[in-house]
Amino acid sequence: MTSPAKFRKDKEIIAEYETQVKEIRAQLAEQLKCLDQQCELRVQLLQDLQDFFRKKAEIETDYSRNLEKLAERFLAKTRSTKDHQLRKEQNVLSPVSCWNLLLAQVKGESRDHATLSDLYLNNIIPRFAQVSDDSGRLFKKSKEVGLQLQEDLIKVLNELHAVMKTYHMYNTDSMNAESKLKEAEKQEEKQMGRSVRQEERLTPRSPDALASVRLDDKHVRRSSVKKIEKMKEKRQAKYTENKLKAIKARNEYLLVLEATNSCVFKYYIHDLSDLINCCDLGYHASVNRALRTYLSAEFNVEQSRHRGLEGIENAAENLEPNGDKQRLMETYNSVFCPPCASTSSPTWATRWGRCVPSPPCTGNCCSGANSSRTASLPSASRTKR
Repeated sequence: MTSPAKFRKDKEIIAEYETQVKEIRAQLAEQLKCLDQQCELRVQLLQDLQDFFRKKAEIETDYSRNLEKLAERFLAKTRSTKDHQLRKEQNVLSPVSCWNLLLAQVKGESRDHATLSDLYLNNIIPRFAQVSDDSGRLFKKSKEVGLQLQEDLIKVLNELHAVMKTYHMYNTDSMNAESKLKEAEKQEEKQMGRSVRQEERLTPRSPDALASVRLDDKHVRRSSVKKIEKMKEKRQAKYTENKLKAIKARNEYLLVLEATNSCVFKYYIHDLSDLINCCDLGYHASVNRALRTYLSAEFNVEQSRHRGLEGIENAAENLEPNGDKQRLMETYNSVFCPPCASTSSPTWATRWGRCVPSPPCTGNCCSGANSSRTASLPSASRTKR
């Protein structure tokens, strides 16, 4: 018979394998839960991004409107100046140029922020919404594939469990048959030894009596030996049959074990990685493109603002009081031009502190108000008289 220790060992092996299968089942369920959580987190993140850019678009719109109102307020004030000629003449002064550049920069910044708001609402937010929808569909398909892979793996594990139990059963039967065969061989040896000892114990009394005793003993021994041989043959046949079954079951068990190990290795090393890649297919690239669009727009706005500030900085550096004074005097030439000196009155030159010959009049400086002044001077003939 099979030893109790060997039987316990087989049961322990099967029980240990069943425990491993239960742990694998629990692990597979946790894998799907983990993927579910990742999908939920991904969808929540995309929703948060949409809400963020939607709120940012509102802020950009309000900021753009406020800047527009600020610029229009002072531009309207400038346009409401009554004297158009005065406004035109004032524009040539450097502080006024700085003021105009500042208002233009504010209006440009208002347009840029309005463009940002439009970009958020009509480009970036729809992109994130599309990524969320695509991720949900991909996860659904990937989960179906993952369930199928897990079912195939569990099927292989169950097949290995059945083959293992079959092998241990046939192996146990083979070992039991072997034990019975060895027991029959021992009985045969005992019977043969008993027969030899009985022959040695017999003391011959007479030839006839000895012959009759030997015939009876031979008949008994022959009958016992035949029974033992017949039992041995049956047990030998049973052992051979069980041994062949055990060998066949062992070979099948080894093949299925190798296939199961390959399936487990393939699932955990390749299939799980491919499954996660399927769940994340296009997700990172789509988010990257959306954020790249956002960064490009922000950089463009920053560059536009920087160019406007550089223009204001250059205008501030070019603030020149002497140049403004010169432009002012050139603009109002008739106002700031000195009057022409009269050649007919010697007292006119003395008003300047010394007698100097008057330069010839060019006509511009003596026009307008100066002409009225010269007309009021006394003539030379009146002075002589």
